Amino acid sequence: MNVPNSLTILRIFFVPLLVVVLLTRSPNVILWGVHVRFEVWGVLILAIAATTDWLDGYLARRRGEVTTLGILLDPIADKLLISAAFISMVDMSLVPAWMVVIIIGREFTVLGLRNIASAEGMIIEASALGKTKMVLQVVAACAVILGRRQAELKMPATILLWLVVLSAILSAIQYFLKFWSQVDGRVKERRLGLRILERRKKSQDVATP
Repeated sequence: MNVPNSLTILRIFFVPLLVVVLLTRSPNVILWGVHVRFEVWGVLILAIAATTDWLDGYLARRRGEVTTLGILLDPIADKLLISAAFISMVDMSLVPAWMVVIIIGREFTVLGLRNIASAEGMIIEASALGKTKMVLQVVAACAVILGRRQAELKMPATILLWLVVLSAILSAIQYFLKFWSQVDGRVKERRLGLRILERRKKSQDVATP
């Protein structure tokens, strides 16, 4: 297994660790005289896991190690990480459940459409909004978690959270329109092909004595 794929799998292993830290509200330890609460550990885990998302893609392209396994696991790892973070924050009463439903619903809807497109031999490029979505989600999640104790972060965290929801809706609409455009084009091509075959068949029938 190459390094990029190992980093992707490592990101998946970070998911249960993040959930345990956030939901058990531990550890709360003192390091070098500083009280480090569980929120800090949660943010560190989330930040490190998110960094592996950038790093595995960079290394795969730089070293020419893009594999089918990596293409399959990378979006799954991203969605597991984001889902774990936001669902945990719902349990902590930090984020409204309806917001998380929109965020996670978007992730798995787009994943499903991407799989359908791939099965049909179609490639739908991610929009600029879609590419920055992961960064915005991680920053928002970190701000919300730290804002649990830091009052000055609550307003920025709320703004970021709304931006995440808005970007989820807009990027989902963009992706669906691109998907539908390609599907519609593919259907028209097939219909045209069938019409041509029917005309050829009719021509052959007429020519046959």
